[in-house]
Amino acid sequence: MINKRKNILKIAIDSPAAAGAGTLAKTISKHYNLCYLDTGKIYRFIANLKLENSDTFSLKFAKSKIKNLETKDLNDKKLLSEKVSIEASKISKKISIRKLVHSFQINFAYNPPKRYSGSCLDGRDITYKIVPDADFKFYITANLKTRALRRYKELKKLNKDITFNQVLKSIKNRDKSDLNRRISPLKRTKDSLLINTTNLTKRSCFLKIKKIIDKKFSN
Repeated sequence: MINKRKNILKIAIDSPAAAGAGTLAKTISKHYNLCYLDTGKIYRFIANLKLENSDTFSLKFAKSKIKNLETKDLNDKKLLSEKVSIEASKISKKISIRKLVHSFQINFAYNPPKRYSGSCLDGRDITYKIVPDADFKFYITANLKTRALRRYKELKKLNKDITFNQVLKSIKNRDKSDLNRRISPLKRTKDSLLINTTNLTKRSCFLKIKKIIDKKFSN
């Protein structure tokens, strides 16, 4: 059992890759003074540790690094590389790694730094596995081509040789993996509100969610 801060706002977001959940979660977090965590980045962080320390990497080593992990450590651009992405997909299937990451996520969700009014997490299994009692649950999505184009524009800044079709194929494979994996698959829970960002601007997405949150607070 972990100690839980009382009277904090908890927002849980699940989404397929490149649906815009991260950008939206950051905006929401800033507006409501919440501590934001991109949970997928933790797997990428561990994957990068493994790639950079292939000879000495172990679960114990990963635990020691995760113990002192700060959200700013997840902003390293190298975590977005395709090589890290592939490795993250592999290690995320290991039960020992998932237990380690889940423990970190749960503690983060219920014990954000005191300067924050709560927490906002986005990932694949947040609404039903990590924060099942979240005050608000959202499932953010967009059509495949829109998501691939968003990720392509993001990755093009890091790798000028990457093609849209490569990214499209990668997103398709990621969707298949996320939806069909045995452990913590991506799914929309019955109590998660669906937000389709395909034809919405970042601003309109934020305002849509803000309206939902503010309405509950005003009741």
